Amino acid sequence: MTFAAIVVAAGSGSRAGGDKQWRRLGGKPVVRWSVEAMLDSGADQVVVVVAPGSQDRAADALAGLTHWSAIVGGAERSDSVQAGLRALTGAKDQVVLIHDAARPLLSAEVIGRLRAALTGADGAIAALPVSDTLKRGSDRIEATVDRAGLWRAQTPQAFRADRLLAAYAAWPDGTAPTDDAAVVERDGGTVRLVPGDPRLMKLTYPEDFDMAEALIPRQTRVGSGFDAHRWGPGDTVWLCGVAIPHDQTLIGHSDADAGLHALTDALLGAMGDGDIGDHFPPTDPQWKGAPSDLFLIHAVERLHARGGRLVNVDVTLICERPKVKPHRQAMRERLAEILGLPLDAVSVKATTTEAMGFTGRGEGLAAQALATIELPA
Repeated sequence: MTFAAIVVAAGSGSRAGGDKQWRRLGGKPVVRWSVEAMLDSGADQVVVVVAPGSQDRAADALAGLTHWSAIVGGAERSDSVQAGLRALTGAKDQVVLIHDAARPLLSAEVIGRLRAALTGADGAIAALPVSDTLKRGSDRIEATVDRAGLWRAQTPQAFRADRLLAAYAAWPDGTAPTDDAAVVERDGGTVRLVPGDPRLMKLTYPEDFDMAEALIPRQTRVGSGFDAHRWGPGDTVWLCGVAIPHDQTLIGHSDADAGLHALTDALLGAMGDGDIGDHFPPTDPQWKGAPSDLFLIHAVERLHARGGRLVNVDVTLICERPKVKPHRQAMRERLAEILGLPLDAVSVKATTTEAMGFTGRGEGLAAQALATIELPA
């Protein structure tokens, strides 16, 4: 049984700071979570209802997806739903799921339960039983409300398209329903309750975004990086973003900061995003003499764009000279600043090769780094 979906994304989201449906959550726009969930569950048409002038924003947010279209909604949510129903192109009695874009963490399990429950009923909604004690009052308690049989309605809500349109046609003018189930209920329809999902929280206030981010399943990844540069004439060497007076400098196309180069590669490697040479080719003259913190900032921005988090980093510098210990705290502080990490999540160490190899002979300096990240699963 195929189905269609209407994702309502026409609200202003003022209590959440505005435009909540276009804000990024877990690396992608809020509205995209719901559209992807519907398409992944088999929807053959998804109508996204947006505010006037927002069609281009929808196109950007949903780029790369198919079987969806954007239409302009109305002044009230119920007007937007009816506009979405009229935009459906399938059979008049097709199954349609109405969903609010402000509930992004929609699962295939909830969609499946709704579709199954619609057999023999006029509608079905996802809901959770009320578990908290309920009180009625303003600044003082006037009554304790019996919570037995009370449910918290969520979306999606499932109906036959023609049944819901008929119920809306019978709804009295001058009032707006709080959800679509109320429309079918008033029209004498039977609406079933199916188990919802606590993760289907509605993004209403700014702090709700932090809660939703915490609910997104994540995978932990570790990346490693290595870099080496030879010594040449100079009086300063850059290591982990700190300029250290020295009787030589490291030679490279940029500022040759081996510590930052190794760390950049570690971050890119953890993301499976190539290496520093892919993003900043040494053949490109614009990077000649460039400060290497630009490379590291670029890697962090790419991590954040995918909804990722940096957990900690560990850099080891391998050289006989200069002595790193006097500058290690400044290096840690600089890395913490660039990466947006607490200081105890940043480690910088140094070692020698006991006079062996190119670093032991004073021909060059090497650095290796590890980075731990979390990405949405």
